[in-house]
Amino acid sequence: TYFVFNFFKPTFMNGLIFDYQLTIPTILRRAETFFGHKEIVSRLPDRNLHRTNYGECAVRARKLALALQRLGIRPGDRVGTFCWNHSQHLEIYLGVPSFCAVLHTLNLRLAADDLIYIVNHGGDRAIIVDEVLLPLFEKFRSQIKKVEFIIVIPNGSGQIPAGMLDYEKLLAAEDATKFKYSEFDENLAAAMCYTSGTTGKPKGVLYSHRAITLHSMASGMTTVLGVGESDTVLPVVPMFHVNAWGLPFTCAMVGAKLVFPGPFLDPTSLLELYESEKVTFTAGVPTIWFGILQLLDKEPRKYNLQSLRTLLVGGSAAPKAMIQGFQERHNLRVVHAWGMTETAPLGSVANLTSELLDAPAAAQYDFRAKQGIPAPFVEIRARSDQGFIPWDGISMGELEVRGPWIASHYYNTNEMEERFTPDGWFCTGDIVSINSKGCIQIQDRSKDVIKSGGEWISSVALESMLMSHPSVLEAAVIAIAHPKWGERPLAAVVLKENKTATPQELIDFLRPHFDKTWMPDAVEFVKAIPRTGVGKFQKTVLREQFKDYKLG
Repeated sequence: TYFVFNFFKPTFMNGLIFDYQLTIPTILRRAETFFGHKEIVSRLPDRNLHRTNYGECAVRARKLALALQRLGIRPGDRVGTFCWNHSQHLEIYLGVPSFCAVLHTLNLRLAADDLIYIVNHGGDRAIIVDEVLLPLFEKFRSQIKKVEFIIVIPNGSGQIPAGMLDYEKLLAAEDATKFKYSEFDENLAAAMCYTSGTTGKPKGVLYSHRAITLHSMASGMTTVLGVGESDTVLPVVPMFHVNAWGLPFTCAMVGAKLVFPGPFLDPTSLLELYESEKVTFTAGVPTIWFGILQLLDKEPRKYNLQSLRTLLVGGSAAPKAMIQGFQERHNLRVVHAWGMTETAPLGSVANLTSELLDAPAAAQYDFRAKQGIPAPFVEIRARSDQGFIPWDGISMGELEVRGPWIASHYYNTNEMEERFTPDGWFCTGDIVSINSKGCIQIQDRSKDVIKSGGEWISSVALESMLMSHPSVLEAAVIAIAHPKWGERPLAAVVLKENKTATPQELIDFLRPHFDKTWMPDAVEFVKAIPRTGVGKFQKTVLREQFKDYKLG
């Protein structure tokens, strides 16, 4: 007989570290204290440039917090914004969460019905609106229920409609020195964004102060976005779209100069700002970069872009041909990132790893066209019907993620709760492969992947290759019903101006790169690919357009 005595009981110890809360007021105080002189530039609706700095921004953010509190806005209340990218919007970003109210950015490109639902579901008590956007706002204003205060930023004629409040007058009435920072729990809500509603009603994602602060810290890391004090950052991505990918918070934290384009997102206006403000880092969806690349190809020597070190692309997959075109024809580096509203949004970035720095150009472009490796603290796995997939770069499954800035549930709804696994991972809806180094390659959205004869066909891979054809501007591949195979691919193609191609020519162009079972059964030329409010291909519209299409 043996007797086992447990003589050693584990003793757990807490670290002796200050209990410091990670909150947006800490970002605001840091920006004012160390980077108060750093510039914030905004292009106004009249195209003039307005210049301020972090010091003035911090003072005005505190005044805004006091003004909202005077109106009766309390901690936890939602304050909506219906604004372009400019310095006042940054004041709102920093001022609203500083007294524990919740910033709620509204996507002005969504349909009125979606905006009505989002404002009512989010429970906004106040909405801050650009004067130039009032005509758009009025289209749904009468159907929003709980909004008590409409605050207008004067950036048009300056005539504020009766019953609305003047943003500048509210701030002018306050004394910033009377604002007192309070210590509060970093897990309290700071900001709210809604998905674009491509799968049912829009879903609310509620970000904590801790999530935004950690996301900002990670974005500044050299292996992630590498945004630092010496940078000049122009977010083309709207501040109403997933907090402009977190860049306003990151820039305030690290002290980077910010340049806001206002409502002018055309290639000429952006290139002028890149040149005049010596922008080093910019970010936007592929649609933006397609237009800029076309203009640079037409006028390659017109703009001096020597300062521009990084063009961050996200929102949807960027074709390798586009990345290669910027690099080889204009010496501009495009960096691919992946994320979504539920990931705040940064999930992964395709920065070249050390082992690829000396690799052939072809291998580097192959990597850069993928979505890269996860940011620190973001964990990944992918699952197919057979279980978790191996990291072999070939097997495909739905990507699942978890981390300190990943949503754990949607706000105030039980709909789509199947997106969250029992063990705490978020199911992204992206079909991916993962290679042995952990590099993610998105093959499709789960709703867009083409299931033909029991096999999956990646619409993203076909689209990327089609858009490398010299005559193709854009291409979207969708599934069409087939009596034998279930689904087969159809390619909708937009040709470049003054360029020609035939369907057979494009299919022959694909043949060397894909199995014959992947070849589209049809190619249809269209004038434009429909897009969502955030610039992604709207394949639901295409599927409706071609729902009666007969293959063969």
